[in-house]
Amino acid sequence: MTIKIAITTIVLALGITSANAQTHTVAHRQHQRIRQGVKSGELTKTEATNLRNDQKEIRQEKQEAKADGVVTKAEVKDIRKDQKRESRKIFRKKHNERERN
Repeated sequence: MTIKIAITTIVLALGITSANAQTHTVAHRQHQRIRQGVKSGELTKTEATNLRNDQKEIRQEKQEAKADGVVTKAEVKDIRKDQKRESRKIFRKKHNERERN
């Protein structure tokens, strides 16, 4: 019985760890997309600043989720939802026909 509990605990911990790694990878990719958008002129300075501030808010949300030592499935789901919304926002900003000053 205790072996089953230990295995379940390990599996859950690995699942949460992989979810954290995935959200970290997504955040890294989004930062690269913003940087590339600035470099290519697809994003204005204001757009890039706003997108970076949004990324900072998601990072703070992740830190708050980790603060109690347990990142729940609901918290991971909410963070991923926010990251998807920001990904769409990055795409829209990069393709809105505005050019950098």
